[in-house]
Amino acid sequence: MKLKIAIQKSGRLHDDSIKLLKECGIDINNGVNKLKTEATNFPLEVFFLRDDDIPQYIEDGVADIGIVGENVVLEKQKQVNIVQKLGFGKCRLSMAVEKSVDYTSVKDLQNKRIATSYPVIVEDFLQQNGITAEIHEISGSVEIAPGIGLADAICDLVSSGSTLFMNGLKEVETVLKSEAVLAACHSLKPEQQLLLDKLLFRIQAVRKAKNNKYILLNAPNDKLNEIIGLLPGMKSPTVLPLAEAGWSSVHSVLNENDFWDIIESLKEAGAQGILVVPIEKMVI
Repeated sequence: MKLKIAIQKSGRLHDDSIKLLKECGIDINNGVNKLKTEATNFPLEVFFLRDDDIPQYIEDGVADIGIVGENVVLEKQKQVNIVQKLGFGKCRLSMAVEKSVDYTSVKDLQNKRIATSYPVIVEDFLQQNGITAEIHEISGSVEIAPGIGLADAICDLVSSGSTLFMNGLKEVETVLKSEAVLAACHSLKPEQQLLLDKLLFRIQAVRKAKNNKYILLNAPNDKLNEIIGLLPGMKSPTVLPLAEAGWSSVHSVLNENDFWDIIESLKEAGAQGILVVPIEKMVI
Protein backbone atom coordinates (compact mmCIF):
# COMPACT_ATOMS: atom_id res chain seq x y z
CA MET A 1 0.00 0.00 0.00
CA LYS A 2 1.33 3.43 -0.99
CA LEU A 3 0.04 6.89 -0.21
CA LYS A 4 -0.43 8.94 -3.38
CA ILE A 5 0.35 12.66 -3.08
CA ALA A 6 -0.19 15.38 -5.70
CA ILE A 7 2.06 18.43 -5.72
CA GLN A 8 2.47 21.35 -8.10
CA LYS A 9 4.61 20.39 -11.11
CA SER A 10 5.94 23.95 -11.37
CA GLY A 11 5.27 27.31 -9.78
CA ARG A 12 5.54 28.92 -6.38
CA LEU A 13 4.61 25.87 -4.28
CA HIS A 14 6.65 23.21 -6.09
CA ASP A 15 10.08 23.82 -4.55
CA ASP A 16 8.77 24.28 -1.02
CA SER A 17 6.67 21.11 -1.29
CA ILE A 18 9.71 19.06 -2.34
CA LYS A 19 11.78 20.70 0.41
CA LEU A 20 9.17 19.83 3.05
CA LEU A 21 9.11 16.16 2.02
CA LYS A 22 12.91 16.02 2.13
CA GLU A 23 12.92 17.64 5.59
CA CYS A 24 10.55 14.84 6.60
CA GLY A 25 13.23 12.35 5.60
CA ILE A 26 11.52 11.35 2.35
CA ASP A 27 13.81 11.03 -0.69
CA ILE A 28 12.22 11.83 -4.04
CA ASN A 29 13.74 11.72 -7.50
CA ASN A 30 11.90 14.48 -9.33
CA GLY A 31 13.62 14.51 -12.71
CA VAL A 32 12.91 17.09 -15.41
CA ASN A 33 9.45 16.70 -17.02
CA LYS A 34 8.69 13.68 -14.84
CA LEU A 35 4.98 13.57 -13.96
CA LYS A 36 5.12 10.64 -11.54
CA THR A 37 7.74 9.21 -9.21
CA GLU A 38 8.09 7.23 -6.00
CA ALA A 39 9.90 7.89 -2.75
CA THR A 40 12.78 5.53 -2.05
CA ASN A 41 12.37 5.30 1.73
CA PHE A 42 8.67 5.91 2.44
CA PRO A 43 5.58 4.31 0.84
CA LEU A 44 4.74 7.46 -1.11
CA GLU A 45 3.89 7.90 -4.80
CA VAL A 46 4.16 11.48 -6.09
CA PHE A 47 2.15 13.04 -8.93
CA PHE A 48 3.27 16.39 -10.41
CA LEU A 49 0.14 18.27 -11.53
CA ARG A 50 -1.24 21.73 -12.27
CA ASP A 51 -2.27 23.31 -8.97
CA ASP A 52 -5.81 24.02 -10.22
CA ASP A 53 -6.29 20.30 -10.95
CA ILE A 54 -5.11 18.97 -7.59
CA PRO A 55 -8.43 19.33 -5.67
CA GLN A 56 -10.26 17.40 -8.42
CA TYR A 57 -7.70 14.57 -8.35
CA ILE A 58 -8.09 14.32 -4.57
CA GLU A 59 -11.90 14.36 -4.69
CA ASP A 60 -11.85 11.59 -7.31
CA GLY A 61 -9.44 9.50 -5.24
CA VAL A 62 -6.78 9.49 -7.97
CA ALA A 63 -4.54 11.16 -5.38
CA ASP A 64 -5.01 10.44 -1.67
CA ILE A 65 -3.55 13.75 -0.54
CA GLY A 66 -2.13 16.90 -2.10
CA ILE A 67 -0.20 20.06 -1.31
CA VAL A 68 -2.06 23.02 -2.76
CA GLY A 69 -2.88 26.64 -2.02
CA GLU A 70 -5.80 27.15 0.35
CA ASN A 71 -7.18 29.68 -2.15
CA VAL A 72 -7.35 26.94 -4.83
CA VAL A 73 -9.22 24.57 -2.49
CA LEU A 74 -11.79 27.24 -1.67
CA GLU A 75 -12.19 28.34 -5.29
CA LYS A 76 -12.61 24.86 -6.76
CA GLN A 77 -15.13 23.80 -4.05
CA LYS A 78 -14.21 20.13 -4.29
CA GLN A 79 -15.00 17.63 -1.53
CA VAL A 80 -11.61 17.43 0.22
CA ASN A 81 -10.42 17.74 3.81
CA ILE A 82 -7.81 20.34 4.79
CA VAL A 83 -5.79 18.36 7.34
CA GLN A 84 -2.78 20.63 7.91
CA LYS A 85 -1.70 24.19 7.13
CA LEU A 86 1.94 24.11 6.06
CA GLY A 87 3.24 27.62 6.75
CA PHE A 88 4.71 28.37 3.32
CA GLY A 89 3.33 29.88 0.12
CA LYS A 90 1.69 32.63 2.15
CA CYS A 91 -0.16 35.28 0.15
CA ARG A 92 -3.42 37.18 0.18
CA LEU A 93 -6.26 37.54 -2.29
CA SER A 94 -6.93 41.25 -2.46
CA MET A 95 -9.08 43.83 -4.21
CA ALA A 96 -7.20 46.59 -5.98
CA VAL A 97 -8.21 49.71 -7.88
CA GLU A 98 -6.33 52.35 -9.85
CA LYS A 99 -4.24 54.69 -7.67
CA SER A 100 -6.28 57.70 -8.76
CA VAL A 101 -9.56 56.22 -7.45
CA ASP A 102 -10.87 57.75 -4.21
CA TYR A 103 -11.67 54.50 -2.38
CA THR A 104 -13.15 54.76 1.12
CA SER A 105 -14.83 51.41 1.90
CA VAL A 106 -16.05 48.13 0.45
CA LYS A 107 -19.31 49.90 -0.46
CA ASP A 108 -17.39 51.63 -3.25
CA LEU A 109 -17.44 48.31 -5.11
CA GLN A 110 -21.22 48.51 -5.54
CA ASN A 111 -22.23 48.09 -9.22
CA LYS A 112 -18.57 48.02 -10.29
CA ARG A 113 -16.89 45.60 -12.71
CA ILE A 114 -14.35 43.30 -11.03
CA ALA A 115 -11.83 41.20 -12.98
CA THR A 116 -10.52 38.08 -11.25
CA SER A 117 -9.38 34.48 -11.64
CA TYR A 118 -11.28 33.62 -8.44
CA PRO A 119 -14.98 34.29 -9.19
CA VAL A 120 -16.30 31.90 -6.51
CA ILE A 121 -14.32 33.49 -3.67
CA VAL A 122 -15.08 37.01 -4.91
CA GLU A 123 -18.81 36.30 -5.22
CA ASP A 124 -18.85 34.97 -1.66
CA PHE A 125 -17.00 38.06 -0.41
CA LEU A 126 -19.42 40.39 -2.17
CA GLN A 127 -22.45 38.56 -0.77
CA GLN A 128 -21.05 38.72 2.76
CA ASN A 129 -20.72 42.49 2.39
CA GLY A 130 -24.08 43.04 0.66
CA ILE A 131 -22.46 44.21 -2.58
CA THR A 132 -23.78 43.69 -6.10
CA ALA A 133 -21.08 43.82 -8.75
CA GLU A 134 -20.28 42.44 -12.19
CA ILE A 135 -17.57 39.76 -12.09
CA HIS A 136 -15.38 39.23 -15.15
CA GLU A 137 -13.52 35.91 -14.95
CA ILE A 138 -10.14 36.00 -16.68
CA SER A 139 -7.35 33.46 -16.43
CA GLY A 140 -4.27 35.68 -16.40
CA SER A 141 -2.82 39.21 -16.58
CA VAL A 142 -5.56 40.42 -14.25
CA GLU A 143 -3.63 43.58 -13.36
CA ILE A 144 -4.06 45.02 -16.86
CA ALA A 145 -7.89 44.95 -16.73
CA PRO A 146 -8.52 48.47 -15.28
CA GLY A 147 -5.97 50.07 -17.62
CA ILE A 148 -7.67 48.73 -20.76
CA GLY A 149 -11.18 49.51 -19.57
CA LEU A 150 -12.25 45.92 -18.90
CA ALA A 151 -12.89 46.44 -15.19
CA ASP A 152 -13.06 49.06 -12.44
CA ALA A 153 -11.26 46.82 -9.93
CA ILE A 154 -9.42 43.51 -9.76
CA CYS A 155 -9.12 40.72 -7.22
CA ASP A 156 -5.88 38.79 -7.43
CA LEU A 157 -3.17 37.10 -5.37
CA VAL A 158 -0.72 39.50 -3.76
CA SER A 159 2.61 38.74 -2.07
CA SER A 160 4.65 41.95 -1.90
CA GLY A 161 2.31 44.25 -3.84
CA SER A 162 5.05 45.26 -6.30
CA THR A 163 3.12 43.95 -9.33
CA LEU A 164 0.11 46.07 -8.40
CA PHE A 165 2.33 49.13 -7.94
CA MET A 166 4.00 48.66 -11.33
CA ASN A 167 0.56 48.50 -12.97
CA GLY A 168 -0.72 51.69 -11.33
CA LEU A 169 -2.94 49.91 -8.81
CA LYS A 170 -3.41 50.09 -5.05
CA GLU A 171 -4.58 47.37 -2.68
CA VAL A 172 -7.84 48.30 -0.91
CA GLU A 173 -9.40 45.12 0.56
CA THR A 174 -8.04 41.77 1.75
CA VAL A 175 -10.52 39.11 0.68
CA LEU A 176 -8.61 36.02 1.87
CA LYS A 177 -5.31 35.14 3.54
CA SER A 178 -3.93 31.94 2.06
CA GLU A 179 -1.05 29.50 2.44
CA ALA A 180 -0.14 26.00 1.29
CA VAL A 181 -2.23 23.26 2.89
CA LEU A 182 -2.20 19.48 2.95
CA ALA A 183 -5.59 18.32 1.66
CA ALA A 184 -6.88 14.75 1.80
CA CYS A 185 -9.53 12.60 0.17
CA HIS A 186 -12.70 11.99 2.22
CA SER A 187 -12.61 8.23 1.61
CA LEU A 188 -9.16 7.11 2.73
CA LYS A 189 -8.76 3.45 3.59
CA PRO A 190 -7.50 2.62 7.11
CA GLU A 191 -4.05 1.71 5.72
CA GLN A 192 -3.86 5.03 3.86
CA GLN A 193 -4.98 6.95 6.94
CA LEU A 194 -2.20 5.26 8.94
CA LEU A 195 0.38 6.39 6.39
CA LEU A 196 -1.08 9.89 6.39
CA ASP A 197 -0.83 10.01 10.20
CA LYS A 198 2.86 9.02 9.97
CA LEU A 199 3.48 11.77 7.40
CA LEU A 200 1.60 14.34 9.51
CA PHE A 201 3.72 13.38 12.52
CA ARG A 202 6.86 14.19 10.54
CA ILE A 203 5.45 17.42 9.09
CA GLN A 204 4.43 18.68 12.52
CA ALA A 205 7.87 17.89 13.93
CA VAL A 206 9.51 19.88 11.11
CA ARG A 207 7.10 22.82 11.51
CA LYS A 208 7.56 23.01 15.29
CA ALA A 209 11.32 23.03 14.83
CA LYS A 210 11.13 25.99 12.43
CA ASN A 211 9.08 28.01 14.92
CA ASN A 212 11.49 27.42 17.80
CA LYS A 213 15.15 27.97 18.72
CA TYR A 214 17.35 26.07 21.16
CA ILE A 215 19.03 28.39 23.64
CA LEU A 216 21.99 27.81 25.97
CA LEU A 217 23.23 30.35 28.50
CA ASN A 218 25.32 30.75 31.63
CA ALA A 219 23.53 32.05 34.72
CA PRO A 220 24.78 33.12 38.16
CA ASN A 221 23.14 30.87 40.75
CA ASP A 222 21.80 33.81 42.74
CA LYS A 223 19.83 34.86 39.62
CA LEU A 224 18.85 31.33 38.58
CA ASN A 225 15.21 31.42 39.69
CA GLU A 226 14.62 34.73 37.92
CA ILE A 227 16.21 33.48 34.70
CA ILE A 228 14.35 30.15 34.81
CA GLY A 229 11.11 32.10 35.18
CA LEU A 230 11.81 33.70 31.80
CA LEU A 231 12.36 30.34 30.07
CA PRO A 232 9.30 28.10 30.00
CA GLY A 233 10.83 25.58 27.56
CA MET A 234 8.88 22.56 26.36
CA LYS A 235 8.29 21.50 29.99
CA SER A 236 10.93 23.30 32.04
CA PRO A 237 14.50 24.46 31.37
CA THR A 238 17.43 22.08 31.87
CA VAL A 239 19.92 23.31 34.50
CA LEU A 240 23.48 21.90 34.80
CA PRO A 241 26.25 23.05 37.16
CA LEU A 242 29.33 24.64 35.60
CA ALA A 243 32.91 23.89 36.64
CA GLU A 244 33.11 27.45 37.96
CA ALA A 245 31.45 27.66 41.37
CA GLY A 246 28.31 29.78 41.61
CA TRP A 247 27.33 29.36 37.95
CA SER A 248 24.98 27.06 36.04
CA SER A 249 24.31 26.29 32.39
CA VAL A 250 20.66 26.67 31.39
CA HIS A 251 19.19 25.03 28.27
CA SER A 252 15.74 25.71 26.88
CA VAL A 253 13.58 26.28 23.78
CA LEU A 254 12.16 29.64 22.71
CA ASN A 255 9.35 30.38 20.31
CA GLU A 256 10.43 32.54 17.37
CA ASN A 257 7.67 35.09 18.08
CA ASP A 258 8.88 35.74 21.65
CA PHE A 259 12.59 35.39 20.98
CA TRP A 260 14.02 38.91 21.09
CA ASP A 261 11.92 40.15 24.00
CA ILE A 262 13.03 37.19 26.14
CA ILE A 263 16.69 37.53 25.11
CA GLU A 264 16.66 41.16 26.26
CA SER A 265 15.06 40.17 29.57
CA LEU A 266 17.64 37.41 30.09
CA LYS A 267 20.52 39.86 29.59
CA GLU A 268 18.97 42.25 32.10
CA ALA A 269 18.58 39.38 34.60
CA GLY A 270 22.32 38.57 34.42
CA ALA A 271 22.55 35.80 31.80
CA GLN A 272 25.86 35.56 29.95
CA GLY A 273 27.28 33.63 27.00
CA ILE A 274 23.90 33.20 25.31
CA LEU A 275 24.01 30.79 22.38
CA VAL A 276 21.09 30.28 19.97
CA VAL A 277 20.93 27.15 17.82
CA PRO A 278 18.40 26.20 15.09
CA ILE A 279 16.40 23.02 15.67
CA GLU A 280 16.19 20.51 12.82
CA LYS A 281 13.30 18.42 14.19
CA MET A 282 11.14 18.80 17.28
CA VAL A 283 9.17 15.80 18.57
CA ILE A 284 6.95 16.39 21.59
